[in-house]
Amino acid sequence: MRTIDDRIVHELNTTIPTASFVGKIDASQTCKELYQSLMDAHTSRERIIKSCIAQTSSVVKTLREEREKAQEDVALLKQLRKEQTKVFNERCRIHYKPPKSQ
Repeated sequence: MRTIDDRIVHELNTTIPTASFVGKIDASQTCKELYQSLMDAHTSRERIIKSCIAQTSSVVKTLREEREKAQEDVALLKQLRKEQTKVFNERCRIHYKPPKSQ
């Protein structure tokens, strides 16, 4: 989702005409389209991130409510531990691998 951000310099280099091609390409229109693409990508990425946060928050809220209702429920504790481990592994798998015994 960050492709356009990561390649902005390349996009500008390939869309803005050099002095020899000024008459063949409408740089104003090209820049306008590139800007619109950039803004659309930002809007889309922000919407998706907010949706992800909302979904995750909902799951966390539900699990928290269940935990408060049943402090000693072994199955629930296992589910919570599984979710915690999953999130930890998703965020830290590149940086740290815990020992197998835990």
